[in-house]
Amino acid sequence: MRTAEEMAEFCLQNNTGSGTSRSWTLKHFGTIEKQLQNDEEVLFAFVGLHNYQSLTVHNNNFAYALTNKRFIMGQKKMMGENIQIVLRKNLNDVTKSTGMLTGILTFDTIKETFNVRCSKDEINSIYDAITEILFSTHEPTQMPMQDDKDKFAELKKYKELLDLGIIDQAEFDAKKIELL
Repeated sequence: MRTAEEMAEFCLQNNTGSGTSRSWTLKHFGTIEKQLQNDEEVLFAFVGLHNYQSLTVHNNNFAYALTNKRFIMGQKKMMGENIQIVLRKNLNDVTKSTGMLTGILTFDTIKETFNVRCSKDEINSIYDAITEILFSTHEPTQMPMQDDKDKFAELKKYKELLDLGIIDQAEFDAKKIELL
């Protein structure tokens, strides 16, 4: 997805955008569309009440887009707009809590934590999709390959031979270069 129209349609088809009219949904997603880089693709989109604390304390509806690079939040106002962008690598955790009628997603980033309120019907599918995207595309920590482990073990044996005086420094250095 790259356009506001596509993101709004996604929300309609996937029940992830209630709480605002279609025209305002398009306006909110329009702020996100302008932020997208040429090689960036929206993987998931939804709408919710931003910085939700209570029924009367929040920043009104925002559009949210999880892309292959970033998490973008946008709100079109009567005059101006609000944009917030978090690099995916700076998104530490996503949690959810549900009540009788609504649910809250809590996003913990490197700089802040913010809440997004959605309807109870939407919260589970939004949470499941976001965590699936974040964790299925998250690159695991690089562990040494088995071949590398074998090389390190062999190098350790040669170091022990050097320490015991069985081989000299030149032989150890030659083997080290060969292995590494």
